[in-house]
Amino acid sequence: QVQLVESGGGLVQAGGSLRLSCAASGRTFSSYASTYVMGWFRRAPGKEREFVAAIAWRDGNTYYADSVKGRFTLSRDNAKSTVYLQMSSLKPEDTAVYYCAADQSTLVIATAASRYQYWGQGTQVTVSS
Repeated sequence: QVQLVESGGGLVQAGGSLRLSCAASGRTFSSYASTYVMGWFRRAPGKEREFVAAIAWRDGNTYYADSVKGRFTLSRDNAKSTVYLQMSSLKPEDTAVYYCAADQSTLVIATAASRYQYWGQGTQVTVSS
């Protein structure tokens, strides 16, 4: 099993920045971290859950949704088994609950939520105008 814990959400004004963290733990993750793809998704009120970004743990390859490209940046800390989502130039439409997810089924970055086996509890990000 893999446990994911997000942190770093909060309230920020438009144009501001936040950094979300996703700490992964569990025997499976510790032993096979390089086989995981870590993704971020978000769900805004009244909307479907949508893909935000993902990073392949093995090589650091990243992929971003068009809506956040150039504003959000993913990174990882191998020693801490933690993935970071640096969010800059935030907009009110970025307001959502952000979820971290892990996919061990393939080394290819997937944007479909159904491809991810493990999920965190979510962290609220609110951007005021």
